[in-house]
Amino acid sequence: MARIIDIAVFLPEKILSNQDLEKVFPSWTAQKIFDKTGIKERRIAADSETAGDMGIKAAENLFNQGNVDKDDIDFLIFCTQAPDYILPTTACIIQSQLNLQKTCGAIDINLGCSGYVYGLSIANGLIESGAASNVLLITSDTYSKYINPEDKSVRTLFGDAATATVVGTSIADECIGPFVFGTDGEGAENLIVPAGMFRLPKSSETGVEIEDSSGNRRAQDDLYMNGPEIMLFSLREVPKALNALFDKAKTSSKDYDYFVLHQANTFMLEALRKKLKLPSDKIPIFLEKTGNTVSSTIPIVLDNLFKEKKISESTQITLCGFGVGYSWSACHIQF
Repeated sequence: MARIIDIAVFLPEKILSNQDLEKVFPSWTAQKIFDKTGIKERRIAADSETAGDMGIKAAENLFNQGNVDKDDIDFLIFCTQAPDYILPTTACIIQSQLNLQKTCGAIDINLGCSGYVYGLSIANGLIESGAASNVLLITSDTYSKYINPEDKSVRTLFGDAATATVVGTSIADECIGPFVFGTDGEGAENLIVPAGMFRLPKSSETGVEIEDSSGNRRAQDDLYMNGPEIMLFSLREVPKALNALFDKAKTSSKDYDYFVLHQANTFMLEALRKKLKLPSDKIPIFLEKTGNTVSSTIPIVLDNLFKEKKISESTQITLCGFGVGYSWSACHIQF
């Protein structure tokens, strides 16, 4: 059995506040942005700061907490959609920069909002199979680098962040799993950066900006999100995924202390809460000062729950990540 041993977070220094955005989008006041998203500010990576850089800092923060020795790490998983290079994998660079053992395995996984739960499933499998004893799972993304500054539909939502989690061998009744997964690639075009890789390389044509009916400007080089379709997908698939998890774990919603869902925005989380018929205190929300940080939202919530001493022995939590892909995954955790 596997368990979460420790979690740490890194947030870049630069802050993009609603007041800053109001200067760019005068028709969207700071209060209006907050009312629509539940976000007051987001952290933004520096121009020269990569997802790999942030992941290293998150891991250093974790090791500085003193609960895990870096020499005990025997596998590294780096989850990002903004790798430092096309090749090599950023995980290999992070292994070197952190001075982890050279006997340590290291892989990248390219997933967004579902990435943390998928990463936990891989870490759990490595430990349960005996292939590893202590897995360092890092999530890190810099979506801000994909966003057109004149596209309020995404600029108001996304922030940059990194987290580090160590998954190790369970003691007593602590456990991770079971897991359920889902994929629907037909929704890929609804959250996408169309240009920049081999299907559509960047060119002078892909950099041409257009303005949509809401006044948002973007090019094919930029992040595009179809908000209404993402909302419909989430309301359709998240409840089904959680019910499938309950069946697999032989539990019900009443057995869980918290449901830690991907922190897309407050409006979506509230809509899901109502559909799931859960009390508000069972769905923690921590995105007011970070925004939607993609694969890092779930571990940021867990880190805050630990800091607020809301997680204790026997606490049972459901995790569910969902979004870009479409991809989704849910799992059970007992502390």
